Amino acid sequence: MITQSNIRKNALRERRRAAIRKRLHGTADRPRLVVFRSLKHIYAQIIDDTKGRTLVSYSTKAKDAEIAPGTKKVEQSFQIGQKLGEKALANGITKVAFDRAGFKYHGRVKALAEGARKAGLEF
Repeated sequence: MITQSNIRKNALRERRRAAIRKRLHGTADRPRLVVFRSLKHIYAQIIDDTKGRTLVSYSTKAKDAEIAPGTKKVEQSFQIGQKLGEKALANGITKVAFDRAGFKYHGRVKALAEGARKAGLEF
């Protein structure tokens, strides 16, 4: 059910997202790592904004995502961050700019970032 508080929360997140994107831009040297968090899943992409291309992406819905049933969402996010970091390093990407897309930096978003850092990405 969509309530007024849900509409307000989403509007505030979109406002934070726009403020972040105003000053954050992914280049070929330092592409942008974008995170999207839904209620069930988490998605992450590494984007080169100069070319407008997604270089690497990974999510909990990926076919090769090996997530055991019963795993908590924060742990899933950490695993996704690690796998994304490994794929990025395989593609020659070592430095990224982290774009949390208006989400607060805690919980699943923080876990994904820590997983990517553990895999070897710098940001």
